Amino acid sequence: MALFALQPMAFGSWLAMIPHVKESLGLSKSELAVALLGMPLALIPTLQLASRMVARFGPRKTFALMLPLQAGVVVLPFVATGLPTLFLALAVLGALIAFLEVALNTYAGRLEKAAGLIIMSRCHGFWALGVGVGSFVATQLFGLGAVWAVFLTSAFAGVLGAWAGRSLPRLAGEVEAAGATPRKLRDMPRALFLIALFVLAISIAEGAMSDWAAVYLAERRGGNTEDAGIAVTFFAGCLALGRFVGDYLKLKLGARGAARLTVGLALLGVASLTLLNPIVFTFIGYALIGLGVSLGFPLGVSQAAALDDTHEAQNIATMAMIAMTGFLIGPPVIGFIAEGISLRVGLMALFPGLILSFCLTRIFPTRDLG
Repeated sequence: MALFALQPMAFGSWLAMIPHVKESLGLSKSELAVALLGMPLALIPTLQLASRMVARFGPRKTFALMLPLQAGVVVLPFVATGLPTLFLALAVLGALIAFLEVALNTYAGRLEKAAGLIIMSRCHGFWALGVGVGSFVATQLFGLGAVWAVFLTSAFAGVLGAWAGRSLPRLAGEVEAAGATPRKLRDMPRALFLIALFVLAISIAEGAMSDWAAVYLAERRGGNTEDAGIAVTFFAGCLALGRFVGDYLKLKLGARGAARLTVGLALLGVASLTLLNPIVFTFIGYALIGLGVSLGFPLGVSQAAALDDTHEAQNIATMAMIAMTGFLIGPPVIGFIAEGISLRVGLMALFPGLILSFCLTRIFPTRDLG
């Protein structure tokens, strides 16, 4: 759980600085949308390669190598000189994050099965907490300069995370997974793709909030960008809260009931954010969307890992590859709508996907069998 909190602190520090980078490079909303494509465009195809590397070398070695590297790579966007170099910098960061995402979720999935626990939601709660802490710390260190704020936050998390990763115990299934032959897409179970589609719709909303929450708040407050990163902190804090109580909800309501409750909250959140004018409803919207999208990915990871005992990394990577296209689709679509009409209307585009996700909650069992 410490690793789930430490890994995304670098990412959170970057999110808090998006308005600063946008202003310093003089990017329009549509240009920023194009630049933000760099991370998911590199992350998504790298997931399959990452699944093979994590299966072969294990999550622990992946943490020890990739977490310190992340601390250096995350500062690349701040030396960008324009749209092309910002796009490339985010692509490098996205490719590196793919290895850490697969390693984290593979280890947690194996731990759930090995120990007979339900912990995935809490693990992702710590991930969301890490995003919030990273954005908060970087915002507080902004006086040192954006580059130093992000680097110091990321370096601390990288060094401590590398030590924590090497301290993890070996789990059953790691040796078998290292020798397993990867499957082709046509050989994977149909249930895996339904799980991925459910998470895809939720990822679109989560990605939209991650990339546009600070920009939207700055716009609502007359263009002030200095402390707009607090929007990311607020959203991520509510995301974390939802994940910390998610395992309890899963035990009490079953996976299906927990999914329906949270997706319903997300729909209410988008309505509050876009249909009501007072600024207080903007923060209420961030809170409800944070709670509402909190369980989508953890539920998907647990279901994907439970499908078999030797292909957890590939199952999770395939599910994530499809689901995380939400981070590819959502932010730029919203950006282009915002450029043509308004950011408020762009965020309304989240409604159809969340309605689809609500309909797909039937893929989960009514009661957890673990």
